[in-house]
Amino acid sequence: MTKLLEGKTVLVTGASAGIGRAAAIGAARHGADVAINFSRDVAGAESAVAEIEKLGQRGLAVKGDVSDPETATDFVARAVEAFGKVDVFVNNAGICPFHAFLDMPVETFERTMRVNLHGAYFMVQAAANQMVKQGHGGAIIAVSSISALVGGEYQTHYTPTKAGLHSLMQSTAIALGRYGIRCNSVLPGTILTDINKDDLADDEKRRYMEGRVPLGRLGQPDDLEGPIVFLASDLARYVTGASLLVDGGAFVNLQ
Repeated sequence: MTKLLEGKTVLVTGASAGIGRAAAIGAARHGADVAINFSRDVAGAESAVAEIEKLGQRGLAVKGDVSDPETATDFVARAVEAFGKVDVFVNNAGICPFHAFLDMPVETFERTMRVNLHGAYFMVQAAANQMVKQGHGGAIIAVSSISALVGGEYQTHYTPTKAGLHSLMQSTAIALGRYGIRCNSVLPGTILTDINKDDLADDEKRRYMEGRVPLGRLGQPDDLEGPIVFLASDLARYVTGASLLVDGGAFVNLQ
């Protein structure tokens, strides 16, 4: 297999499970050394690092809550200390505590903003500063969502953060292009992860969601591996400020 990220160092946030884990292991499969950030799941983080190392690459897990700006500088510094550089940064960490709009608790709203949007801002900033310092460009990928483009009754706090990530990549593409740093986003549809397992425990709702997807199934975390690796690789060397829907066709299935 052609290793699209051979010799690169990749950082992924929220990578003890789900899409982040798939992206981290996928990067290792394509020849990268990988540092992962995680907040609570020590066993999951250790397991991800073990998978990375099993593929013959170096792995590192750094614990930290992305809502704290200091976590960003610490994560990047620890990765550079271990691997010497940052070539690719994947912002994946996010939460979605489903809740109705009219009685949304202030803390639920603010926590979602701090993790999903504020955390992304400071993580991307820290990674970008390291890439500028190194002087040889890089790639930044944000895991946004189809929710950046459509609404959700119980996601009024979540959808604005995903639209914000999409917008952040567009703006940083402009701000960082002169340094050879490319910034893009992936917009997953409904992916079977811990973030929505309770919501999709309702068999009727799950069947409805599956029926709206032209490819006939909900997504798996591994479905994001290829798109993220592509955007991280030199195959996408002239791609910046772009967004890639990874939703099985759900977004276009209006009629």
